[in-house]
Amino acid sequence: MKPQYIIAVIVIAVAVGIIILTAGDASTYVNFGQAQQMAAEGSTTPIHVVGQLKKDEAGQIVGLENSIDKLSFSFILVDDSKKEQKVYYNEPMPPDFLRSEKVVVIGGYQGDQFIAKKILLKCPSKYQEQKLDEGV
Repeated sequence: MKPQYIIAVIVIAVAVGIIILTAGDASTYVNFGQAQQMAAEGSTTPIHVVGQLKKDEAGQIVGLENSIDKLSFSFILVDDSKKEQKVYYNEPMPPDFLRSEKVVVIGGYQGDQFIAKKILLKCPSKYQEQKLDEGV
């Protein structure tokens, strides 16, 4: 067998091995009820929960609490099934957090608290198309 074929087989085997190892690390998107149930069953896999920040009738965010040193904060997230949950994040508040349209928290339950290890934001201003004048 030629050395090029042997090298090609080794590269393919390594690629397949990497794919198999990372596939077992994939997390799932659930609501807070499902996340609590998974935690009660002993699951330790990272969980994605999508929701919106809780707002009052005037559109102001409620339930946002910064720590004294501003190195961590908590907030209330309302998932797609309208369940509210206080989320704790042990990092500073991300830029544009207060302007985000949707928030994805990645983490899990520890007791009755949802602890986020990562936060992903969807800011509407970054993704909206600019409207062109029809007369142009």
